[in-house]
Formats: sequence, C-alpha cells, structure tokens
Amino acid sequence: MPTLHRQDNVFVLDLGDGENRFHPDWLTAVDTALDEVDKAEGPRALVTAATGKFYSNGLDLEWLSAHPDQHESYTTSVHKLFARVLSLPVITVAALQGHTFAAGAMLSLAHDFRVMRADRGFWCLPEADIKIPFTPGMCALIRSRLAPQTAHEAMVTARRYGGSDAAAVGIVDQAVAEDAVRSTAMAIAEAQLSKAGDTLGTIKARMYASVLATLPHTDSLAD
Repeated sequence: MPTLHRQDNVFVLDLGDGENRFHPDWLTAVDTALDEVDKAEGPRALVTAATGKFYSNGLDLEWLSAHPDQHESYTTSVHKLFARVLSLPVITVAALQGHTFAAGAMLSLAHDFRVMRADRGFWCLPEADIKIPFTPGMCALIRSRLAPQTAHEAMVTARRYGGSDAAAVGIVDQAVAEDAVRSTAMAIAEAQLSKAGDTLGTIKARMYASVLATLPHTDSLAD
C-alpha cells in the first residue's frame, strides 16, 4: 500500500513495490496521503515514487471484472485522483523508476514534472491494444499535457516509449540513470518549495479549468 513520509519540506509518496494498480483501497490510501500534503502549511512539494519494476500499471482490471456493478463509482474515484493531483496547490514531481502504463501514465501526466529512468522501463497508453477506450476526462487530461502529435501517437498507436524517447517528445522532462531518478525528482521539488499555496492552486485550477470540468462528468469505463 502507498506510504507517505517527509524529507524536510518535500513529501514523498511511495506508491508501493508491486504493480501499484488502482485498487479501491490503494486509491483511498493515496487520497488520504494527498489530504495530508494539502493541509500542511508553509513551503512544501510532493514527489511520487515507487520501488521495483513498476511505477504503476494503472487500473485494477481484475477487481473491475469482479465488480461490474461498481464501474461508475470506480471511474469517479480514478478521475478524482487525476483532478486532485492536477490541481494540488504544491509542485508535484513523478519519479518514474519503472513501467508506467495506462492510468498510471495518466497519473504521471497530472504531475507538474516527470523524471524517468533512461535505460529500462516504458511509458505507455495501451488502451488501443487492450480495447478500453479513453473516457472524455482521460482524453482531456492527456491532450492538455502533451503536444498534439505526441498525444495522437501515444493514444492511437499504444507506442511504448523508453525514457530517452519520452524525454525527446516531452512526455517526461528528464531521462536519467536509474540511481538518479528519485534524487533528480527531489531536486526539482526542492527548487520549487516556495510556490506552494493558494496562488499556485488558483493558477492550476484556471490553467486546467476545462480538464477539471470534464473529469467529474465523464463516462464510465464500461460505456
């Protein structure tokens, strides 16, 4: 399960050491951690990270298939997570040490900055291959954070981007050696600590107003 700790003024949210799929309990734990970051005062920033092979493999499809009557509430929870990270009134940095797929890749896009391992691991939106269409809210998020041609290629072809390729097209801000992923993310966060607060939250809310308006009123994954 995700755990939150603080290194000086940087909160570090460790998503886990497995596939870090969006199980309802996992979503609740992340939301609780974001509550703590949001309610803290003074200079602060947030780094999300993981350990092992995956940053996040996205939706918990096994849980979804076993709970078809809860698709709508589950979709709402996922969209709430995207919206919350996108508008959080602190600088957010995703440290992508491993595979970052599907809703996990979308979660990374909701961050202000992304640092990815250069030599191994992929960033991918595989929905075209696994036959799960993007919801309108997901489309809005992806299109707001990627250049149009990159968004088109990533969404339509399900291309797997290695770190260097992802950096070249602006999916991530930096691609670095494995042992530098988290430290680089921490350095970015530490440089932006003073930005935390209501003004930053208002800037993000206005910058992404159309995305934030779409996410709460979007179709279920079952539609």
